[in-house]
Amino acid sequence: MAALLMIDLDNTLVDRDAAFEQAATAFLAAHALPADDLTWLKALDASGYTPRREVARAMSRRYGTTVPEPAVRTFLDRGAAEHVTLPEPTRHALARARAGGWTCVIVTNGRVVQQETKIRRTGLDRLVDGWVVSEAVGYKKPAPEVFEAAAAAVGAGLEGAWVIGDSAHADIQGAVGVGVRSVWVSGGRPWTETAYRPTRIAADTATALHFALTAN
Repeated sequence: MAALLMIDLDNTLVDRDAAFEQAATAFLAAHALPADDLTWLKALDASGYTPRREVARAMSRRYGTTVPEPAVRTFLDRGAAEHVTLPEPTRHALARARAGGWTCVIVTNGRVVQQETKIRRTGLDRLVDGWVVSEAVGYKKPAPEVFEAAAAAVGAGLEGAWVIGDSAHADIQGAVGVGVRSVWVSGGRPWTETAYRPTRIAADTATALHFALTAN
């Protein structure tokens, strides 16, 4: 019977790293900064896991008065969000899931303004039943409260639910914590955790959704 799909946003539904790289490249060019700084910015960002305030401080130290502080804030608040795209295979897989009676909810760590910009910009707001952002609920994945809030947001239960995501710690450990099945989106990476494992491993999100939809 169809149930609840809880799906990560960054680097699962959308390629957040590619979007950040595009935004960073544009930022450097706009302020006549060295193109080689792209490597530094990507390492500093760490796929979005470095807290925004730490990134802002590091950029201010590096660029001083060369870049106005409002420009740094704009880059960090809207840069990646304005470059994200939703792959067509993922879009079609989400449509199939909802047509099949599944309830789909995005569960993402991050700030509300940035994550909701990504969701609306890509049209995900029309493809899912709801979303939960960690800033809004006061907990971050893998905390059970985030997944419980996601289920409550769409009026669903956790029985029979799945978690789909690219982060072993946030998504798969989170799924284990609430006792639901999971698919890890590997992107070609090997699984290295020994304390827990996903139910399935998929190379991409469309395949991950297919695994959940066709599981017994």
